Amino acid sequence: MNILVINCGSSSLKYQLIDSVSEDVLAKGLCERIGIDGRLVYTPAGGQKEMTEIDMPDHTVAVKSVLDAFVNEKTGVIKSLSEVGAVGHRIVHGGEKFAASTIITDEVIEGIRECSDLAPLHNPANLIGIEACKALMPNVPMVAVFDTAFHQTMPEKAYMYGIPYDCYTDYKVRKYGFHGTSHSFVSKEAAKFAGLDINNSKIIVCHLGNGSSISAVLNGKSVDTTMGLTPLEGLVMGTRCGDIDPAAIEFIAKKKGLDLDGVMTLLNKKSGVEGLSGVSSDFRDLNQAMKNGNPRAKLALEVFCYRVAKFVGSYAAAMNGVDAIAFTAGVGENDGLVREWVLDYLTYLGVEYDKEANNVKGDLKMLSTDSSKVKVMVVPTNEELVIARDTLELVK
Repeated sequence: MNILVINCGSSSLKYQLIDSVSEDVLAKGLCERIGIDGRLVYTPAGGQKEMTEIDMPDHTVAVKSVLDAFVNEKTGVIKSLSEVGAVGHRIVHGGEKFAASTIITDEVIEGIRECSDLAPLHNPANLIGIEACKALMPNVPMVAVFDTAFHQTMPEKAYMYGIPYDCYTDYKVRKYGFHGTSHSFVSKEAAKFAGLDINNSKIIVCHLGNGSSISAVLNGKSVDTTMGLTPLEGLVMGTRCGDIDPAAIEFIAKKKGLDLDGVMTLLNKKSGVEGLSGVSSDFRDLNQAMKNGNPRAKLALEVFCYRVAKFVGSYAAAMNGVDAIAFTAGVGENDGLVREWVLDYLTYLGVEYDKEANNVKGDLKMLSTDSSKVKVMVVPTNEELVIARDTLELVK
């Protein structure tokens, strides 16, 4: 069975067509500038990337352009759309309603809509993707895979905030966590690679990228994670501030003359390593700027790595130990300097690593030495494959 994986944004749509037997990616790409003008980026397996300007007034037209590309006579990868057996949709927020992936029904759609207050920029866009696929493939089964689901195993002591309890009972204000598909996949792959029994293991996953989060995975289940009610909590990120004194919001608002929306825009889109450095949210740019003698770029990297190391330490405490630490995502997989600076904080845990092995980029690699008390590794993430696997499991 071939499974179409969809990750829908407000003006974009990422996709992959995956053979569920071989787990090979048959084609992948994205639709950009939906509702503005439109561009299809399409890369068939073994072929060249194609970019085509296509008028895309809405997501239904965008999905149709993707399906047309799949069966194109020249660069198509399937003969008929009947070869698409199911569609898996990435959904950002499932709240407390969804603790696992689920077949999409009218009731599920309504449940996703009810969670839109918790992810107003994402869930409505995710629903648009579902509706677009339903319109074009009404008889194809579809599955919702939630970013938050993996973290629904957190205990109350980990997800509750120290605010009046009715904020939780009435408005569901609590920690939810994100990047769940990545943390689920990487923790399992890390256990396998390290020769650990996932059901008897303590693994810390560092998903480091423009958006970053860390999770504590005890015996295969998430027991804590850094992101909270929204993806703003936790680590300093590309443009997000991470943990901050809540009173700073009022202070900044008064000093800069901003309303609440203005302050939240500042904290979400103008902070993080970009705000600290004044250079970029891209860690490659920060590394280059630091090499060129930019002190603020160096400071931004130091702040980021320090925050990562602190959370790793706190999660080792939460699990009363750690067997393995896995680095993943764009920065975690590719930035050896970040990994080095983080690991240099962790010698108290008995971490020893091979600096030559740490030169790796984007490959599965063990970084720790044989004498290290903690296994340390790079584990490339594959969120689309998780979505495809969950989809297959529910529809087969």
